[in-house]
Amino acid sequence: MSRDAFIAGGIFALGLAALGGYAMSQSAAVAQDTTDGPGPNLVIEVAGATTGAVTIDLASDVAPNHVAQIVALAKQGAYDGVVFHRVIPDFMAQTGDVRFGKQGTDTTMAGTGGSDLPNLKAEFSSVPFDRGVVGMARSMDPDSANSQFFIMFAAAPHLDGQYTVVGHVISGMEVVDAIKKGDAAANGAVIDPDYMAKVTVQE
Repeated sequence: MSRDAFIAGGIFALGLAALGGYAMSQSAAVAQDTTDGPGPNLVIEVAGATTGAVTIDLASDVAPNHVAQIVALAKQGAYDGVVFHRVIPDFMAQTGDVRFGKQGTDTTMAGTGGSDLPNLKAEFSSVPFDRGVVGMARSMDPDSANSQFFIMFAAAPHLDGQYTVVGHVISGMEVVDAIKKGDAAANGAVIDPDYMAKVTVQE
């Protein structure tokens, strides 16, 4: 696969930077929907400076192909040890680069990789990017999402319909809020980032 297909940390990040000012004006105190939906659930054990568990209700009814890929990667153990490589305060925390984002390795390329599985066709929906919502990172190509995803700290309506929503946090949002933040001047890139120690699926 070409590197251009996995520039969620490049073009996607530039988009986040451009939109970050608007997002930062949104209140991080807005409550997220904690209703457990159709599932399955993705359970992320966060480690590093921040520890704790985050449970995401995956929206199999909204984005079945994306959810199936996330579940497959989690069951393979591909997400274990992957860092939160880009974390922008009052906006989002991004992770999931199974190729370049492994904790304990050189993660300077994190955000430009994906997985061995194919890219996915967009499954855009009317689900809004509210606090706690999880979306798939992609490049300028709408059909380039692969393994990377991001969790919203605050509502970002300018993302609505532009990225595939794959679920929402139903527990552990306080852990998400505590994830180590990145340098705003470096577009949210994190030094010595927190990471997903273990990712499991609850059917």
